[in-house]
Amino acid sequence: MLRAFATCFGALVRTSWFQVSESGGHKAHQAFMFDSAQLSLCGSVVPYREIFVDCDDMEGLHVRSGAIARGGLRFSDRPEDYRTEVLGLMKTQTVKNSPIVPTGAKGVFIRKNPEITVAQAYSVFINGLLDVTDNIADGKTVHPAHTVTYGADSNYLVVAADKGTAAFSDIANHIAAQRGFWLGDAFAAGGTTGYDHKQMGITARGAWVSVRDHLTEIGIDVDTEAVTVAGIGDCSGDVFGNGMLHSANLRLVAAFDHRHIFIDPDPDPAASHAERRRLHTQPGSSWADYDPNLISDGGGVWPRSAKNIVLPKPAQELLSVDRQTLTPDQLVQAVLCAKVDLLWNGGIGTYVKSHRESHVDAADPANDSVRVNAEQLRARVIGEGGNLGLTQRARVDFALRGGRVNADFIDNAAGVATSDREVNLKIALESVCRSGQLTEVQRNARLTAAENDVAATVLSGCHNQVLALGLAEAYAPRLLNRHERLIESLERHNGLNRTAEGLPSESEIAARAQDGRGLTRPEIAVLLAYSKNVVCQELLSSDIPDDPAFVSALSAYFPDSWQCGLLTDGITEHRLAREIIATQISDDLINHVGPGLIYRLEERFGVRSPEVAAAYMVTRRLFKVDSLWEHARRGGTVGAQGRWQGLHDLQQFIEHTAGRLLRHAGGRIDIAATVERYAAHIDTLRSHLQRNAPDSWLRLRRQAVDLSETAVRLGSDVRNVAQTHLALEEALGMNWVINALESHHPANWWEAMAADALRDDITDALHRLTEFPRHVDGWQPIAPERISRLKEVVARARRDGFVDVPRAAAISAELSSLCRWAGGAGG
Repeated sequence: MLRAFATCFGALVRTSWFQVSESGGHKAHQAFMFDSAQLSLCGSVVPYREIFVDCDDMEGLHVRSGAIARGGLRFSDRPEDYRTEVLGLMKTQTVKNSPIVPTGAKGVFIRKNPEITVAQAYSVFINGLLDVTDNIADGKTVHPAHTVTYGADSNYLVVAADKGTAAFSDIANHIAAQRGFWLGDAFAAGGTTGYDHKQMGITARGAWVSVRDHLTEIGIDVDTEAVTVAGIGDCSGDVFGNGMLHSANLRLVAAFDHRHIFIDPDPDPAASHAERRRLHTQPGSSWADYDPNLISDGGGVWPRSAKNIVLPKPAQELLSVDRQTLTPDQLVQAVLCAKVDLLWNGGIGTYVKSHRESHVDAADPANDSVRVNAEQLRARVIGEGGNLGLTQRARVDFALRGGRVNADFIDNAAGVATSDREVNLKIALESVCRSGQLTEVQRNARLTAAENDVAATVLSGCHNQVLALGLAEAYAPRLLNRHERLIESLERHNGLNRTAEGLPSESEIAARAQDGRGLTRPEIAVLLAYSKNVVCQELLSSDIPDDPAFVSALSAYFPDSWQCGLLTDGITEHRLAREIIATQISDDLINHVGPGLIYRLEERFGVRSPEVAAAYMVTRRLFKVDSLWEHARRGGTVGAQGRWQGLHDLQQFIEHTAGRLLRHAGGRIDIAATVERYAAHIDTLRSHLQRNAPDSWLRLRRQAVDLSETAVRLGSDVRNVAQTHLALEEALGMNWVINALESHHPANWWEAMAADALRDDITDALHRLTEFPRHVDGWQPIAPERISRLKEVVARARRDGFVDVPRAAAISAELSSLCRWAGGAGG
C-alpha cells in the first residue's frame, strides 16, 4: 500500500495545486494529472493520462488513451466506483473512435454537494481539466502558469456531450473562450456555432446505413415493404425520433422509455409516421402526448410508475403474452422480446445480456429488473443507434442464432465522426480568422455551408465500414484461421483482452472451425476497429504521413469548396495534418482489405504496417483500385453472393499484388519510384488486353507486376511476354492449379503459410520459364519426360478436384525441376 502511494507521486506529471485564483488565493478545486503507466496498482486498462479534479462540492476523473483523444463527459450515478466506470467507457470509446482522428477518452464527475446543480459541477470539472492543459499562442505551446510540468506537452483537449451533459457544449465553449484556450468553440463540438446533430439526424442516418443493409440481407426493401419495429426511446429523442422517421413503411408496434410503455398492435404506417414526426418536433414530448385516436384497438400508453398494467387481448397476442395483468417491468421485457423485423435502440441503458453473464456484467444496475437474455430475443435485426444497449456477448449470442447485428460503435459512428470533423474544420479556420482574413460571421457561414458535405462524407464512411463487415462475414469460415492469428497478435502486442471484448476462446474457435463457422459480425467489428487503431499508430510512428504520395488524403478530408483560396493554408498547415492522413489511410486500407490481411503480410514478409500501406498505395494507383472497388460494389444488390464474390476477388487481387511488390522490393517500397517503374508496362498491357482480349486481362491482372519485371529483364515488349506467359499457363495447367490452391481452406496457420509460400514459388517458377526463348511446346520434343511428369501430376490433382498443400508441393517440385532444366539447357 505504501508503494502504491509512493508511485502516485512518481506518476504525477502536473498539478494545479500551486496555481492561484483571480483574487490571488488558492483555487477552490485542484487538478492532478497522472502518467497512469507509472502507477503500481494498474488494472487491465491503463490510460495514457488521467486527470483527477477534486473540491468540496464535486470530483471527477478524465482518462485518455493517447495524446490526441476525445470523448464525452458524463454525470455519473456511481460515486463508489466511477473510476472503474470511466476506464471501461474509455476502452469502449477507443474502439469506437477507430475511424476518426483522436483516440478514445472519457470523463465522469459526481456531486458531493447535492445543493449545486449538475451544470455547476460540470463547470468546475471543465475548469479543472483546463488548469493542467497546455495552451497554444502564436504557434507555440504555453504551459499553465505556476505549474511544473513533466513529460510530453498536453495541448489537445476536446470534450463531447454525454449522459447528463447533452446540453452543456455552450458552457464548455464559454469557459474555453474566457480562458483563451486555443481551440475556442472547437473545444466542445456542437453548441451554438457547431453542427446540431438532432437537426441533421446524423447519428440515426448513420445507424440506418446498417439497418438497411441488414433488412436487405433478409429480403426486405424498407422503401416499399412494411417493417415491424419495437423500440427503446421516445420520439422527442435525437436517435430514436430521427430513426423512426427514416421510412414511411415502419410499423412501430411497441416502444418504451424511462417514463412510458407504448403499444400499437396494428398501426397505420402513414398516420403513425406523421404522428411520430409531430412528436419529434414538439419540445419535451413523451409517449403520453401520442394521439390516442391513432392507436389501434388493444393498444395504449401506460406509465412505468403504475403498479400493474391490464393488457388488452390484441396487445397480448402481439407480444405473445399469456397473462392479462403484468407489471411495467414485465411488459418492458415483453417489448424487448417481441417478434418483429427490427429492434431499434435509440435510448439509454443496457437491456440485453448473454445467458453466460450476470446483471453485474452489464454494469447498468438501473435496468437489472427489465434486462433479458439474447436467446429470448425474437427480432430479426437490431439497430444500435444508442450506446451499450446490448453487452458484446449478447450481440455475439444473437448473431450465432442467426440474428443480424453489428455493434453500437459501428451503427452510431456517424455522430462521433461528425463531431470530429467539426473540430478539425474549426482548427483549419483558426489561422485564417486569426490573420483577419475571415470574420467570425464569415467563418460560421463557411461551417454551415459545409454541413451537407460533412454529412455525405461521414455517411460514405459508414457505408464503407458496413460493407467491410459484410464482406468479412460472407467469407468468415474461410478467414477464421487468419482472424485467430490476428486475435493472438493483438493480445500479445496491442492490449486486446479477448474475454473483455467478447471474442471466442481458442477452444471456441476450434469448435467453430469444426462446425464450418467463422466469427460473427460483432466479433469482426472489434477486429476491424482494433486493426484501424494499430495501423494508424504504426503509420504515425513512420514517415508515411509525410510522403507526398499521401498528400491527397489530407485534402480529401475537407470539403471540396475549401480546396482553394483562403482556406488552402489552413488545410496544409493543419495542426493535426499527420494524424488526419494516418487515420484516412488506415480507415481506407482496412475497409478495403479487411482485418487480418496486414498481419498476414507482416508474417509472410517480415514487414510492418507502413510497408504494407506503401504497397497498397502502389497497387491502388497502378490498377485504379478505387474505381474497381466501386464497380464491384455496384455489381449486384446488397448481400447478393455475386457482389460479395466480386469484392472478395478484388481483395485477393490487392493482397496478391501487394505481396508481390513487397517480395520484389525486399520489404521497402518507394511509392513514387515504384509506380513509375511499373506504370507504363501495366497501362500498355491493360489497354492492349481490354481492347483485344478482356477475359485475358482479368486473368493476367494479377501477374502484371511480374510480367513487367520480366519484360524489363528481357528488354522485351510486355505484350509479348504476356502472350508467352498465357501460353505457358494453358499448356501446363498452372492457372487452374493456382486458382484451386487459393480455393483451398487451410486447416491451421502452418498450412496457410505453406500454401502462400507454395503459391509464390509456383508464380516465381512460371515467370522464370517465361524468360526462356522457347516455351513448353518447343521443349516437348527435347524434354518429353519432364513435361509429361508435370502434366501428369497436374492431371491427377484435377481428377481429385482440389489442390491442397501436399499436392501443391508436388506440383511446385516438378515445375522447379523443369525450370532448372530449362535454365541449364539455355532454352
